[in-house]
Amino acid sequence: MGKVVVVTSGKGGVGKTTSTAALGAALASTGLKVVLIDFDVGLRNLDLVMGAERRVVFDLVNVTQGQAKLTQALIRDKRLESLYLLPASQTRDKDALTEEGVAKVIAPLRAKFDYVLCDSPAGIERGAQLAMRFADEAVIVTNPEVSSVRDSDRIIGLLDSRTLKAERGEEVKKHVLVTRYDPARAARGEMLNIDDVLEILSTPLLGIVPESQAVLRASNLGSPVTVNEPSNIAAKAYFEAAKRLQGETVPMVLPTDKRGLLDRLLGRKAA
Repeated sequence: MGKVVVVTSGKGGVGKTTSTAALGAALASTGLKVVLIDFDVGLRNLDLVMGAERRVVFDLVNVTQGQAKLTQALIRDKRLESLYLLPASQTRDKDALTEEGVAKVIAPLRAKFDYVLCDSPAGIERGAQLAMRFADEAVIVTNPEVSSVRDSDRIIGLLDSRTLKAERGEEVKKHVLVTRYDPARAARGEMLNIDDVLEILSTPLLGIVPESQAVLRASNLGSPVTVNEPSNIAAKAYFEAAKRLQGETVPMVLPTDKRGLLDRLLGRKAA
């Protein structure tokens, strides 16, 4: 039986969808069977990040409502043969999803895949709660900013109360993934440092993804950064996070400011 992992956040715009794609591709690159489910009904962006928007015929809502078979809606990635996508509907709203319908989708996917990554909409409303409902583990994506971390703390509370595992007295294993980390800004006190984030959330750290234009470039090209620029520092951080998600012990390296002394003195931004 595969693991169901919800990738979630309290605040929008923290890199949750790009992280879902990057982690999924990193896991699939090792030969694991991985499926990504977009739960953001009505907005649908995971298909764009994966470069599959023109291949969408049926979606998650179609499957939950019995209008299409699961096999008809799954889109196989053209770059990684063990990576699949189940897109969200762009023309429906979140009320179109029901717990019973989602359960009928999760069960066969759990049986067929090693990892089922659920890309949750931001916030704490119905769509987000359905995305986390059947989770075994959770990746909480946050930026090192006070508002983002505070909202992530609220998500942790929901994971401990609104999931099936929580209702059975079991714990959803939680991990924090810090994205868009800039060591220079952290050193200047313009954003929280990693210790601050961990102190507030009291949750194990899965990885630290540094600020990088490569992530934006990859998204615009419809390719996870772990596929598009695998040697990039941000991609390497996602590869390491994927290994930790599998239970491997990988040393955590804090990104450092590699600018030269002259650049720092002049206050110029790193390339």
